[in-house]
Amino acid sequence: MTKIAVAKGDGIGPEIMKAVIEIFNAANVPLEYEYVDMGKWVFDKGYSNGMTPEAQETIESLGILFKGPMETPKGKGVKSVNVTARKTWNTYANKRVFQTLHGVDTVFSKAGIPIDLTIVRENIEDTYGGIEHMLTQDVALARRFITRPGSLQVIKYAFEMAKKKGTKRITCGHKANIMKITDGLFLEVFYEVAKDYPELQADDVIVDDLCMKLVTRPDIFDVVVLTNLQGDIVSDLCAGLVGGLGFAPSANIGDHISIFEAVHGTAPDITGKNIANPTALLLSGLAMLRHLGYMRSASMIENALQYTLEQGVRTGDFGDRSKPALNTTDFAQAIIKNFNQLPAHNPRPMLEDKPVTQTVFKLEKNPMLLSNEEEYEKIVGVDIFLECEEQPMALADKALKHTTDLFKLVTISNRGTQVWPKGSVFTNLVNQYRCRFESVAETGLTQIDILELYKRMAGDFKICSTELLNMVGDKRMYSLAQGQ
Repeated sequence: MTKIAVAKGDGIGPEIMKAVIEIFNAANVPLEYEYVDMGKWVFDKGYSNGMTPEAQETIESLGILFKGPMETPKGKGVKSVNVTARKTWNTYANKRVFQTLHGVDTVFSKAGIPIDLTIVRENIEDTYGGIEHMLTQDVALARRFITRPGSLQVIKYAFEMAKKKGTKRITCGHKANIMKITDGLFLEVFYEVAKDYPELQADDVIVDDLCMKLVTRPDIFDVVVLTNLQGDIVSDLCAGLVGGLGFAPSANIGDHISIFEAVHGTAPDITGKNIANPTALLLSGLAMLRHLGYMRSASMIENALQYTLEQGVRTGDFGDRSKPALNTTDFAQAIIKNFNQLPAHNPRPMLEDKPVTQTVFKLEKNPMLLSNEEEYEKIVGVDIFLECEEQPMALADKALKHTTDLFKLVTISNRGTQVWPKGSVFTNLVNQYRCRFESVAETGLTQIDILELYKRMAGDFKICSTELLNMVGDKRMYSLAQGQ
């Protein structure tokens, strides 16, 4: 018997969670449930992270959270409890499997094009850190973090999962043609990991091209791994290919804690009516059963679900409108009645159970992720971001006064486009510039040198932020301005 933490969720969450657990109980799945308090109503009680301390302690002691959809209160300055949970427990890989479900009509099922693809999304980094600032009244900044250790975690997981799944191809979706350092790092790590898996065809595709190919030929992809924001968008796109978020499971995998959840909305308009579709949560639960080693139970339930859908049994949100829709409870009972039935399409093999004993981790300190140290890092300059409404030449005249025998002013850019020493009068400006100062000497600079320049520049300008320009060996660790 395995004990797991269960959060029912908001809106329709309690209804669909009840239906899924009834299916699990009818299948004699050896699970024990400990219910925890999470969601909007917990926010409303004053818990700013959307969960009680007792809930956090329970989840951290059990290592598995099965959760329904949750709502984040609007206009209260609080973060999404869904994102908070994934980031707090470092569930770095979001795995979402998208498959053709016969009985759920889509343009692809009608065309006879089968879909069976897995999206693995990095779950911790990128712009989802939510680190944002207003640099001026007109200019907002969001910081985007892509790290080598974080990329390595999710990409390594994607390759291992693809190998176990028996797929032939794994693809990295990216925008490294534009974001050469951040997406470039993610892509670099992808190909570093690929060297250890010669049996897999590893390739990459620019994310906009990927989206076009997914809506025209989704059957050509097996496993796709992406950064957080791009993966979020692409995974919802893929949900649309198989019928919507109501048929899209989600598993968030970490080294210590994993979360299995429905990622559709809380549907307040139908809450309490017992008409919600529990399929997405059930599929997420089946992923959890396989994660725990309950392979036979997962296969039996999935075969029953597939068989039920093939018979035209449906809830009101999908299927043949000429057939009556079942409520949530009756839909669950229909699946239970079809235990031991095999669907006509892609029945799951009845594998033997290999229960996994959950390891309870008692960490004494936060894990520190570090890659191997590279060559000596040298400071070769600084980008100073400042507020200014003057024209580029007037700004340059002031900035040049602050150069010394240590620094030279190399470029001034606005919204990433160079406007000095050369540029175009047709480039629209906002009231925030970047002045790039580089070292005159090859020996590099110290942080004290940078602070002295900051002090001098602060006499003429409001400085919004700064970024060091670093070199590691012969490799420049910063991008050039557009047009530089």
